[in-house]
Amino acid sequence: MSQKELADALFVSRDLVSKWETGVRRPDYPTIEKLASLFGVSPDEIADRNDVIFRELSECVRDDGGISDEDLISVTERFLQSLGEREAGMFLKRYYFLETQDQIAAEYGIKTNHVRSILSKTRKKLRKFVKEAPEWTE
Repeated sequence: MSQKELADALFVSRDLVSKWETGVRRPDYPTIEKLASLFGVSPDEIADRNDVIFRELSECVRDDGGISDEDLISVTERFLQSLGEREAGMFLKRYYFLETQDQIAAEYGIKTNHVRSILSKTRKKLRKFVKEAPEWTE
């Protein structure tokens, strides 16, 4: 199957498919589910669901051994307390309960793209929050 054919089947750009192939970007889990269905395999044969979800967070927290687990938990708890109820709820549903973006969208009565946008903005806030946390700057 060509990149163009795959892109058309998934309603994405050929450029995005190219980025997946080269590792510049990675598909989200709903897209992995669509790929699996298209190729008649289990989504787990393409990527582990938990890995995909945790990869979203990996860009927010340095993993250089410079902060203890206790400090990271403290920073995360303070971050969650700084969020509004809906934003914190979505964050926890995604990264603690490992719900899909589609599940979260259904629970909140909004579109999946809106959930993606909210989670993306929340991860950006987390990156900034972690970067400015005293535990990281000492």
